[in-house]
Amino acid sequence: MTLALQVQWATESKKVPAKASLARYAEAAIAPGHSGAGLVIRIVDDAESRALNRQFRGIDEPTNVLSFPFEAPPRVRSKHIGDLVVCAPVVEREAAEQGKPLEAHWAHMVVHGVLHLLGYDHQTDADAETMEGLEIAILGRLGFPNPYEARHTE
Repeated sequence: MTLALQVQWATESKKVPAKASLARYAEAAIAPGHSGAGLVIRIVDDAESRALNRQFRGIDEPTNVLSFPFEAPPRVRSKHIGDLVVCAPVVEREAAEQGKPLEAHWAHMVVHGVLHLLGYDHQTDADAETMEGLEIAILGRLGFPNPYEARHTE
């Protein structure tokens, strides 16, 4: 699969994966029917994440990843699936708090966000089980451990 990926760097963090790694994570999550898909990943700091989370979700704090699916206007053909906004400081804090390797948590956040762009959610227990199962399988193919394992063993 060839992913048309644009990465926007709007962070002070020096711990962000390279564009090639971000592309690998995203491609692993994109269904085969989306060959040539377009995606924007914007890497931000706390202030921008907080502002977007407040504006679009009504939550006045930064969050790890926000997903903005793209729907082309009528009669416009586009393979763009949407945009992800990933907050580098939140991802770094969560990885440290959860005792996870930073790269594994970045992979999880990109996979999680792409699945949202493809229509998956975790609003119900059944939906969460489906989405988490996909995340576990995709991350496993990428060589990362189950991101939910620690949570399930507590």
